[in-house]
Amino acid sequence: MQSIDLNCDMGEAFGNYPMPNDEILMNYITSANIACGFHAGDPEVMQQTVAMAIKKGVAIGAHPGLPDLQGFGRREMKISASEAYQMTLYQIGALSGFVKATQGKLHHVKAHGALYNMAAKDASLAKAIVEAVHDFDPSLIVYGLANSEMIKWAKQIGMRTASEVFADRSYQDDGSLTPRSQSNALITDEQQSITQVMMMVKQQQVISVNKKTIPLTAETLCLHGDGSHAVEFAKLISTKLKSEGISIKAPGI
Repeated sequence: MQSIDLNCDMGEAFGNYPMPNDEILMNYITSANIACGFHAGDPEVMQQTVAMAIKKGVAIGAHPGLPDLQGFGRREMKISASEAYQMTLYQIGALSGFVKATQGKLHHVKAHGALYNMAAKDASLAKAIVEAVHDFDPSLIVYGLANSEMIKWAKQIGMRTASEVFADRSYQDDGSLTPRSQSNALITDEQQSITQVMMMVKQQQVISVNKKTIPLTAETLCLHGDGSHAVEFAKLISTKLKSEGISIKAPGI
């Protein structure tokens, strides 16, 4: 049976955990990428989100980003490969502490925002991030944009990977995501998102903004949890996938 993982970025809040969507969304996803404090999140939120994921049976991933709270990690920064390695290792270690304390198990690592997009194209950054994950725990799964440098480097050193696709983002002709600075970056039409998801999962391809057909591997689907209809969409896409005979489960589980 064909399967797909549904992942969502979680714990992107500060103090007293003012993001009620996270707990509800965990009823529909199979893996959570938990912010590690650089772009969002703090110790209290990290602890609560890890505990929630364990309670819900959701696979836990570290979600390291650039040190940019004000810009939510979505603004590019000039960083060296060694800095990428250090900040990735630092953040994985931070989240791992809470996972271990709660008798859980860290499952994967997915870079956030600008760091994710930079490493998708920049081989030196991708290599540094992958090496940080490997040096921390070579059994972890590297989540990265399908056809990206992250996936290539992880496979090159023998790590497990999960090629990621997006329900609500448009694609460029080279397979990269349309930058958020452009007006057509986000897909706001629900039916258009569902159509794109089903094409990516069932046909392993996506249509770019310029109508080019791009082949890709779809192993994990990112659902954004910060939209006004995030819960409703997660429920809808989960129901649609199951109705098409596609099982929903985390990679390697």
